[in-house]
Amino acid sequence: MKKVSVIGAGSWGTAVAFVLAENGHDCLLWARRDDLSSEILNEHTNKNYLPGIQLPKNLAATSELDVAVKHGEILVIAVPTKAIRGVCVEINTMIEGPKLIVHVSKGIEPDSLKRISEIITEELTASNLKAVVALSGPSHAEEVVLRHPTTVTAASDDMQAAEEVQDLFMNQYFRVYTNNDLIGVEIGAALKNVIALAAGITDGLGYGDNAKAALITRGLAEISRLGVKMGAHPLTFSGLTGLGDLIVTCTSVHSRNWKAGNMLGKGNSLEDVVSGMGMVIEGVRTAKAAHQLAIKYDVSMPLTEALYTVLFEDVPPNVMVEQLMNRMKKQEVDDLFGNE
Repeated sequence: MKKVSVIGAGSWGTAVAFVLAENGHDCLLWARRDDLSSEILNEHTNKNYLPGIQLPKNLAATSELDVAVKHGEILVIAVPTKAIRGVCVEINTMIEGPKLIVHVSKGIEPDSLKRISEIITEELTASNLKAVVALSGPSHAEEVVLRHPTTVTAASDDMQAAEEVQDLFMNQYFRVYTNNDLIGVEIGAALKNVIALAAGITDGLGYGDNAKAALITRGLAEISRLGVKMGAHPLTFSGLTGLGDLIVTCTSVHSRNWKAGNMLGKGNSLEDVVSGMGMVIEGVRTAKAAHQLAIKYDVSMPLTEALYTVLFEDVPPNVMVEQLMNRMKKQEVDDLFGNE
C-alpha cells in the first residue's frame, strides 16, 4: 500500500481520496480550511461538497500543506485550474525527494495557454518531480462515492508512472485505463467543459434533444481539430476523455458547467451565475483559453467562438444560436480534422 496525499478537498478531491482510502492506501486529504479538515477527520463527512456521504474512517485530513506534502510519496493535485500554479509554487519548497504527481483537474491556463501538466512541470524543480500523470474521464464525484461503476484514464508520457497510477486507483467500481497521449487527454478534459456550457445554454433556451445532439457532435469535431493540431492522437477523442467525458458533462444534472450554461440560457448574467454557483465553473475560464488557442493554431472552432461572444462580449444566447445556424453550408466529414 502507498502513502498518498490529495491536495484539495472539494467534491472531486474528496471522491478521489475516498477511492484511495477504500483501496487501503494511507491517504491524507489536505483542506485549506481548518473546519473542513476537522470535519473530515472527526465526523468522516464533507457535507458542503458531498452531502449525505460517509467517508472511510481510515481517511485522514489536515489543513497544513507541508504535512500533506511530506506525508505522500504520491501527490494528487485536486484544486481548480486557476489555483494549480500557486499550489505548485508552494509545494515545491516543501518536497523532499522526487514525487509522482497525479493531477485530476480539467482546464487550460488563459494567456500562457499551458496545459496542467505543463504548469506542474514548469513550477516544480526537476529533482522534485518523478513524473506527471493526468487522471481523467467521465467521473462525477457524486456517483463515485456511491460506488457506481466509473471508468477513467491515467495518461502520461511515462507509461510506467501511468501504470502505477492505474494500480493505485483501480478497484471493483473504479476502472482505470492507461494512455500515453497526455496532450489529447488534457485537451479533451478541458474543452468538454466549454461545450457543456453551450449545451446548458441550448437547454436553457428550450431547444431540446436535437440541438443538444448536434452540439455535442460538432463540439467533439472542433475539440478534435484543435487537439490534433496541437499534437494529440485523433483516436483519443473517441475515448473516455473525449467523447465519454463530453457526453456526461453535457447531459448530467451533476455537471456544474451544464448548470451554469442552463442559467445563462434562461437569461441570467454571467456575474450572477458565477456568484450563485458557489463552486468553480472551469468552462468559463477555459473558454477564454480555447478562444486564444483557436487563434494561435488557426483552427476553426465556431461553437467555442460563439460561446466566447456570449461570455465576454454580451451577445445574447439566442443570437449566438441564430448566428451558428446561419453560417455557410459545409460538408460534414471532410472538416472533421481540418478547418471548416
